[in-house]
Amino acid sequence: MAEKHGAFRKQALGAFVRSVRDRVTPQQAGIAGGQRRRTPGLRREEVAQLCDISVTWYTWIEQGRDVSVSPAVWARLATVLQMTRAERAYLFDLADVSDPDHDSAVVSAPMASLQACVDSINAPAYILDRHWDVLAFNAALDQVFAGWMSAQAQPNLLRFIFLDAQAPGIVVDWETRANRVVAEFRADIGAYLDDGETSGLIDELLAGSPVFSHWWARQVVVEREGGLREFNHPQLGIRQFEQITFRLATQPDCKLVMLLHQRLCQDITTLR
Repeated sequence: MAEKHGAFRKQALGAFVRSVRDRVTPQQAGIAGGQRRRTPGLRREEVAQLCDISVTWYTWIEQGRDVSVSPAVWARLATVLQMTRAERAYLFDLADVSDPDHDSAVVSAPMASLQACVDSINAPAYILDRHWDVLAFNAALDQVFAGWMSAQAQPNLLRFIFLDAQAPGIVVDWETRANRVVAEFRADIGAYLDDGETSGLIDELLAGSPVFSHWWARQVVVEREGGLREFNHPQLGIRQFEQITFRLATQPDCKLVMLLHQRLCQDITTLR
């Protein structure tokens, strides 16, 4: 079954590449006009030359054959064929490899738009990037963290959990959450471990937190999931929320996280 699924994916990949090639004109690809063509699109030979691969190899890609293609070649192919962001993401999904130019494929939303988004939510809400920097948060979220967010020049949730002395008192069942957070963070930054900012943050957490160091060495990887989250506010006491997380369409390495009150979750369930 897996072999059949793999063959279907390669056939779909070949058909997709072929259809995109057919729509790119020689002029768009920077090729001077020459002899008469049957179709307005690029020839296989031209694409192969522009991608610096053999014509045979490229032909096998379009035919859906079982060939091994590096991420760098897929990236060149996406550039040569002038794929849109959505098309490029689809190409790498079908190829089942990571885009080496992942940062260039992301369109960033203006900071004001991110802030307006969380301000419009009637519940504690924030937006995290892949380094767990809090890009935007609302007043309700700042209250949950007892004013910690607004006191930071650039709040980072990992630094709060592992390096701030307040965290074990505010996050209920802190040790269990810390374990889970490390595994979720590892899942988020797998494609960015060679990035200087990522490695710098990891080194800082390893040096400053024995708990982070302990769980990081375990090599556990899990997806971010929802569920009950409890916080012990210094004045308001224990507060319970249901955590809901969405990835941003224009910034897939960022997440919108909402902490919904239990009553609101019940209302949403009733509406369903």
